[in-house]
Amino acid sequence: MTTLTVATYNIHKGFSHFNGRVVMHELRERLRELNADIVFLQEVQGEHAHHGQRFTNYPEGAQHDFLAEKIWPHSAYGKNSVYEAGHHGNAILSRFPIVQTLNTDISAHRFESRGLLHCEIELGDGQRVHSLCAHFGLFAKGRRAQTTALIEYVKNEIPIDAPVIIAGDFNDWRNQMSHAIASELDMHDVFHLHGGRVARSYPARLPFFRLDRIYVRGFTVLQSNVHIGGAWQRLSDHAALSATLKRNV
Repeated sequence: MTTLTVATYNIHKGFSHFNGRVVMHELRERLRELNADIVFLQEVQGEHAHHGQRFTNYPEGAQHDFLAEKIWPHSAYGKNSVYEAGHHGNAILSRFPIVQTLNTDISAHRFESRGLLHCEIELGDGQRVHSLCAHFGLFAKGRRAQTTALIEYVKNEIPIDAPVIIAGDFNDWRNQMSHAIASELDMHDVFHLHGGRVARSYPARLPFFRLDRIYVRGFTVLQSNVHIGGAWQRLSDHAALSATLKRNV
């Protein structure tokens, strides 16, 4: 395989920025336009008992299954936040087989349930890439603990010479975790590698804060994009990010 395209997106549980309407069908079309091989999703609704009754256009089943339909034959879901009506978490969609999956609880406190979804994906040429999807908390102390947990997980569970992609919503608007990720894991943000600084991704209508990331190890970045404007701004409160990568040999 010569190149690999990846994307990350906080989908806001399939509702528009101010929760006024269901945007799952339009969101699926926009994701397909990215033509990504691996998609990292946050705030994915795995189940909700009442949305289908309240909204006539709310799709049946888990949101990651609906989004993956016909395009990404392999997917994994990590259930993180559980409540009476259902649950939500992170998901990874892939064109290539997911050979192993593990979801790890990295919650910093009982008020925010957060997880780290790890999928080992076998690419078309037989090479494997470790793909991790994360959504960190809103508070700095919790994010520091989650950054430490992420670093320790990668060190303990993934071979040091293996290619790795870590993507998600890190709520890291001061960009405090990139130095630790670089020094401890030799991983770097694709936008920093390609353009010199991490991407602005929030709010989607006029991105100012740098909350979302794609970190890589073992890849060269050929292209990186923030998807804003037009139909994108009517979907989530976050912008989608994508990157085209080339495997280092």
